[in-house]
Amino acid sequence: MMQGAEIAAKARFDHIRYAQLWEDADVLCSALPQDPGATFVSICGAGDNALAMLTLDPRRVVTLDLSPAQIACLRLRIAALRTLDHAEFLELMGARPSDRRAALLARACADMPDDLRAFWDAQRAGVVRHGAGGIGKFERYFRIFRTWLLPLVHTRSTIKDIFVSRPKDAREIFLRTRFNTWRWRLLLRVFFSNAVMGRMGRDTAFFEHVEGSASEHVARRIWHAAVECDPSQNPYLHWIMTGTHGAALPMAWRAEHYQTIQNRLDRLDIRQGALEAFLTTGERADGFNLSDIFEYMSEPVFDEVYGGILGAANPGARLVYWNMMVPRRGRGENARRVRRLRNLEDRLKATDKAFFYSDFVVEEVLA
Repeated sequence: MMQGAEIAAKARFDHIRYAQLWEDADVLCSALPQDPGATFVSICGAGDNALAMLTLDPRRVVTLDLSPAQIACLRLRIAALRTLDHAEFLELMGARPSDRRAALLARACADMPDDLRAFWDAQRAGVVRHGAGGIGKFERYFRIFRTWLLPLVHTRSTIKDIFVSRPKDAREIFLRTRFNTWRWRLLLRVFFSNAVMGRMGRDTAFFEHVEGSASEHVARRIWHAAVECDPSQNPYLHWIMTGTHGAALPMAWRAEHYQTIQNRLDRLDIRQGALEAFLTTGERADGFNLSDIFEYMSEPVFDEVYGGILGAANPGARLVYWNMMVPRRGRGENARRVRRLRNLEDRLKATDKAFFYSDFVVEEVLA
């Protein structure tokens, strides 16, 4: 049993789970091979990181997802990139306030196939209110947190002050003296528990192999986001706490990359399905963005899928993936076929703005 069969039997894929990517494309793109003309494979999610990978000048990016709703998120981004200017794109996505999202959505969807346009017509009210990047299950989870619970714990002034740029020692003082109150710790324990996060945020099936407390994990990772890194530069923390990206943006949404990505959209090869939709074709790739998919697999399935990836990798290819609460790295014979790029991992982990994850893995396939 490979990845698609195992997770498809346990989790639903008929709705938008992630309306934007919650993994840092800056560290992803720094970890992948930098040579132009490469072939990359990427888990789709909402499509942002597959778009960011186009900045590396690849020959193509094969983009895969089990969920037709997640593929639809990427299709909307492609249509918007072809139709809207950068400021309009940010408004449609929800990174900036807007009173014209209905018109922007209509323009982006004008040339879509009927079924895809009907899908986005059904999402119109949510897009108008929250932006296309704010309508997923995970984003709704954070909206409940931000709208109903966070005000019981911290004032607007305290939330605003999170994003004041400070030296590291001042960030530590702010976290200890103003932010990490007993109310905040109680909120973390309840709202970010395994049960609540599984039911309201991700999917209970994604916690099947987790050991330990999600809330304790989140509490530890807050230190990384709030002290080790500069919160003012963190688009993910901005969205969670304020509902927009503030002065920070994910890599694929930044002005300096907009035209480059526009010009390379025809290099995307979009396929609905699990990794098997690439691994069983005889094609080979130079880099793999594997998101955190290994967390959802039993160890035997992980070993099988990992081995299949190695079989579809060119010598020198890089495997890039995250672990949140389930430690996964190649084992046994598979581990002997790769080289861990420890120095690169450590350097990029220190700057990773997607603070949920406990580990960032970069492995190079041996010849």
